Amino acid sequence: MLCLLAGTGMRELISSFPANPNWTIESDEKIRVSSPWGEVPADILTISDPEGETHRISMIQRHHGNGVVTPPHMIEHRANVHAASSFSPEVVVSINSVGSLRSDFPPGNIGLAEQTIDFTGRVWTFHDDDASHADMTSHFDSEISDVASNALLESQDSVPRLVVAQMTGPQFETSAEIEALSRLGADAVGMTLTAEAKLVAELGLKHVGLSVSSNWAAGRTPGDSAAEIDHHAVEGLASKVHARLWGAILSILVH
Repeated sequence: MLCLLAGTGMRELISSFPANPNWTIESDEKIRVSSPWGEVPADILTISDPEGETHRISMIQRHHGNGVVTPPHMIEHRANVHAASSFSPEVVVSINSVGSLRSDFPPGNIGLAEQTIDFTGRVWTFHDDDASHADMTSHFDSEISDVASNALLESQDSVPRLVVAQMTGPQFETSAEIEALSRLGADAVGMTLTAEAKLVAELGLKHVGLSVSSNWAAGRTPGDSAAEIDHHAVEGLASKVHARLWGAILSILVH
């Protein structure tokens, strides 16, 4: 079992499953998973590979809400990661839309998270009453990340390993904030990955971060440092990489 935590631009990921006769979705079961922090809706996919073997994937939309898109600063990450762990997955794959700070990571490309920096000031833990200190030295699985990278290299020239900074949102960052993040070593910026990474690490699960470059970070658009960031454009671009994401996901599934 592989569990996906997906967000911006990923609402149609299941329906975009590659129209490939060698891979088919046998069933899509929609369930609700109970947690101490509320119920979490999830999809359980049963798919068949080219050899006819079946595999299961669970998928959670991190922005789920009652008819609304939960803003990033209001996401209950403990509920989502608790629900993910309930499937006993071999690996948790976070799919995140990020703003790029690197000229070699343009919008439309997919990179792999290698490290995170948290600038939110938020505490995310399953251990409020009894201290537990999870190791975060290398919190993304390098072997499985290599598998995903090899799959992505079939459709893009390079797959950068990224330091992803997390800001609170829901506003996009200022140009000054992006410059500060760059000086501190960030390659990309988002609003959700670090929270998931901390909680997944506490549970001792393997974790991979697929970072979709959906826009240039503020002040980083080539030739136009004053270019504005539009959320609808960000979501639209993120949704165009579904086929490549599936390539990486399926490679992880069968590795």
